[in-house]
Amino acid sequence: MTKAISADAAAPSARAAAPERAPAPTNRAATTARTRANILAAASRLFIERGFGAVSVRDIAAEAGLSHPGVAKHFASKDDLLLAVVDELARPNEAWFADLEHGVDTFPEVARHNATIEGYLPLFSTLAGEATSDAHPAHEYFRERHSGIHVDAAAIFREAIEAGELPAATDAIDESIRLAAAWDGLQLISLYLPGRFDLPLVLQAHLDRLRGAAPPHGLVPSSPAGPPFDAEPVEGGYAPGRARRLQIVADASTLFANRGFHATSLREIAEQVGIGKSTLLHHFSSKEELLGAVIARRDATIDIRSEFAITGDPTEMLDGLVDSARLASRVEPGLIELYAVLSAEAAARSHPAHDYFERRFDWAIARFTAFFEAAAPVLRADLDPAFEALWLVALWDGLQLQWLYDPSAVDIGDQLAAHLAQLAR
Repeated sequence: MTKAISADAAAPSARAAAPERAPAPTNRAATTARTRANILAAASRLFIERGFGAVSVRDIAAEAGLSHPGVAKHFASKDDLLLAVVDELARPNEAWFADLEHGVDTFPEVARHNATIEGYLPLFSTLAGEATSDAHPAHEYFRERHSGIHVDAAAIFREAIEAGELPAATDAIDESIRLAAAWDGLQLISLYLPGRFDLPLVLQAHLDRLRGAAPPHGLVPSSPAGPPFDAEPVEGGYAPGRARRLQIVADASTLFANRGFHATSLREIAEQVGIGKSTLLHHFSSKEELLGAVIARRDATIDIRSEFAITGDPTEMLDGLVDSARLASRVEPGLIELYAVLSAEAAARSHPAHDYFERRFDWAIARFTAFFEAAAPVLRADLDPAFEALWLVALWDGLQLQWLYDPSAVDIGDQLAAHLAQLAR
């Protein structure tokens, strides 16, 4: 007891004599990890809200509450940041998928799971389109991702065919291509027309159809077609001025397809044309006005009305649709890339072309609904025109996307023809 008291009594004097203890060292690794996570969260929010091209490293630094050099300590460039954001979202999802018992019904389950991950759908849907240009930092990632999805899906289809779950005549490789394409298209459409349809239910209905069942009617609501798309003429004025405007629009189309709208400046477009920026602004008062002319040229060149032509003969209608797809990929591949990049980039509500693509998707689905109603005499009687319209719009857009990543592996016309053959009586 005495010993204990002595020790207690001695403690104050010992503490007083000892030098002041330094604060516990900071866990640098934990601090670095927190800062890095904060930067990635800020970058992810901005990429989703504005699109990759519209965001600068300074924007990300401000959103994260850091200085530009503070972000540069962790990420050398915006490209590095993007790849890190993609990896951060994809890694846990890939681990979750690996633990699943894979079967045909896995696809709707994955779609349902993806919808629960904040930011996953808008980021991956927009990047899949933007990254079709081989100059994009995520191009290689998404090219390999599409290839991997085809391999995994084909393996699942083969197992289902061997198990008798799908008809023996099912082509596992082609079905995997079309399913992945339509899935990509549906994801993008859902960003423009939120609440219009339930993506996992639409996927499930398609898979049930492959098994022989008819898709339920009413899964996709019908809507009347809006006013037709009248392309604004680039022509006007004297011949030299018209020629200059057409050249500006053509060169802007190339740059927008390669880099996106936001990442391309008016000065770069002017240099590509071989004129000064002030001369360019004489013809187009803003980049937004030029974007409108670029989109109008794309629609007028491909003639979107021919994609949805409703003629008197149902068989001619279906053949014409496939011919239109083949012609577009053969004659104007650059316009397909332009459409893929802009429609993905413009999914951000702040993009100047967002309203255009929202109206275009709405119009296309309504127009194709009328198309399938008119083609009814040569199609299966149990089809729902509104469902088929949504699926075909999504499939066509998705096939164009896959074709841009690997033209040798995907033939847009052949895949559309095979899909329509499945709908025939």
